[in-house]
Amino acid sequence: MKTAKIILINIFLLSSFFIRAQEIELNKDDFRSKDAYKSAKDAIKEGESYYELGIGGYRRALEYYLQAYKFNNNVPMLNYKIGECYLNTISKVKCIDYYTKAYELDPNIMEDILYKIGRGYHLKGEFDKAIEHYKKYKNKLSPAALQDHKKDIEKKIEECENGKKLVQKPVRVFIDNLGPNVNSSYRDYSPLISADESMMIFTSRRENTTGGGRDTRDNLFMEDIYVSYKNNMGKWIPAENMGKPLNGSGNDATVGLSPDGQQLFIFNGESGQGDILVSELEGSEWSKPDDDALKKYINTEYHESSASFSFDGRTMYFVSNKPEDNLGDHDIFVSSWDEEKERWGEPSNLSNAINTEYDERGVFMHPDGRTIYFSSKGHSSMGGFDIFKSELQDDGNWGEPENLGWPINTPDDDVFFVMAASGKHGYYASAKEDGEGSYDIYMITFRGPEKPVIQSNEDKLLASTEPVSEVVMEESVEIKTMRLTILKGTVKDALSLNPIEATIEIVDNEKNEVISVMKSNSSTGKYLISLPSGKNYGIAVKAEDYLFHSENFNIPEATNYQEITKDILLNKMAVGSKIVLKNIFFDYAKATLRSESFAELDRLVDLLSKYPSTRIEISGHTDNRGSLKLNTSLSENRAKAVVDYLIGKGIAEDRLEYKGYAYFQPIDTNDTPEGRQNNRRVEFKVLSN
Repeated sequence: MKTAKIILINIFLLSSFFIRAQEIELNKDDFRSKDAYKSAKDAIKEGESYYELGIGGYRRALEYYLQAYKFNNNVPMLNYKIGECYLNTISKVKCIDYYTKAYELDPNIMEDILYKIGRGYHLKGEFDKAIEHYKKYKNKLSPAALQDHKKDIEKKIEECENGKKLVQKPVRVFIDNLGPNVNSSYRDYSPLISADESMMIFTSRRENTTGGGRDTRDNLFMEDIYVSYKNNMGKWIPAENMGKPLNGSGNDATVGLSPDGQQLFIFNGESGQGDILVSELEGSEWSKPDDDALKKYINTEYHESSASFSFDGRTMYFVSNKPEDNLGDHDIFVSSWDEEKERWGEPSNLSNAINTEYDERGVFMHPDGRTIYFSSKGHSSMGGFDIFKSELQDDGNWGEPENLGWPINTPDDDVFFVMAASGKHGYYASAKEDGEGSYDIYMITFRGPEKPVIQSNEDKLLASTEPVSEVVMEESVEIKTMRLTILKGTVKDALSLNPIEATIEIVDNEKNEVISVMKSNSSTGKYLISLPSGKNYGIAVKAEDYLFHSENFNIPEATNYQEITKDILLNKMAVGSKIVLKNIFFDYAKATLRSESFAELDRLVDLLSKYPSTRIEISGHTDNRGSLKLNTSLSENRAKAVVDYLIGKGIAEDRLEYKGYAYFQPIDTNDTPEGRQNNRRVEFKVLSN
């Protein structure tokens, strides 16, 4: 049986070795009156009924236990269970006082009492005290028990040593609660963001859950999927339940989002089962989730949880505990899209440089195509899951994972981390005492390596539009700049300005290879494309009965993050319509077509083949540098080279005309390098249809 997604969030909740606590026994003689004894006994009875529920009952159990505690605070097991309840709430470190008192009253109250005190100090960040208690616990164990628990104890001590090192070099960040428009008094977690941070989809366990029910395993409301958008002021608007078909009567949780925000992967836990499903944004509506493309290799009888995708959508990274090719509990696997079979192919373990003998969760592949983020209990974790990043090397191997550092990582579990395309912001869920509920979504603003002279309110304001909840202004490891271009905008009809659902092809011009295909939204015309630095990209926008539109982006390797807004107007396939062929390239001052032009020319061949009666003119244009004679000859020869290519591909010669216009039809100024570049072009015009 598969484990529902909710089990993943419960990794935050703490236990040790499943030692069952005994019932709380009271002695009448220890109370100042019969009424006090009766009140304490009644409160404990109620508390025990909730305590037995486990995770979902601890908070209510704590309320009743604390009532009983007022009448007598010297009951060892009562102190122990109050500690247990606190350890499983956002006020975890409060467990220390109660565990400690339970131990003072009865050193043999429970076998794991010293371990639990150590956990409290560990979570509080008092690492030396935690190590002291872990060692005391280890020394008290019988040889048989030591054999069972030695590895865990030594791992906890190692985590404390890691923590001591990490807190000495904190990263310089702001960590901001996203506020009540996103977070609630319930659990909010697993955020997914579009590459430009305009949309956030996340999971919440609120009382208005679609199914209206509670999960019998923890007595909490079922998971539902919510969405919030940024307004023009950069603020998140109130989150809304996404409703059906994404949310049903069971647990429905966020798993992964394509960089353009058009494809959503969710976890569906109907009837105690669980699978990763995919939904497409069709206009303003999400399609019914299905797993047709994931059935054979991704969804198995085991637990598949988080997933993330490469910038081109052709590679999927996901987490599974399937035993085949697994190094630990849950590992990160990778699968490639099988174009022919229209499904995801057989996966392989991502890398033993990333996966460990412990647990890996919460994978996120950055749109830059080379940086992966994930949570792990291995590597240099300071406690539970820590967030790490690794970069893909030139030789195809993954680099050594780097801990994102404190205070991003804490001695508690830190998962569900996603990074904005810019690299300036990260988002994750955390249980902080100043939050809206038990788990809230926070934004991390990376400050970079420089150290401000003054820590002022103005500094805080510049870093975030939300109230600042935590600031660390010390020196730290530099967060590297993302080498990525985000191209976004709308596709519309050139005359009516109505949005168009267009197919957008991204081509590696040097390889003459289509590396990604996506669509603009049919309702809004919006599109978003992630272009990692280091390639010459051809962008072709195509729609039925329209001329295609092309753009060229030659993005050098060293280009840092940038956003380009490009609204595209498509012209109908009508007489007089014309387009600039922006991915036609010639050798300098020559009419020799370079191989990078072939993808663009082949698109033109396809268009003319689809409309066999259409006649066109290919025109060449230059800037105003050089003589008229030279520019006339060059522009005409370049137009002729294009026509010759089309004829060579089977287009009839009588359908083609060519002409060189030299510099007499400029579309930009000739006074700047950029303007002259725009004027040097080849155009295609419809003569008859």
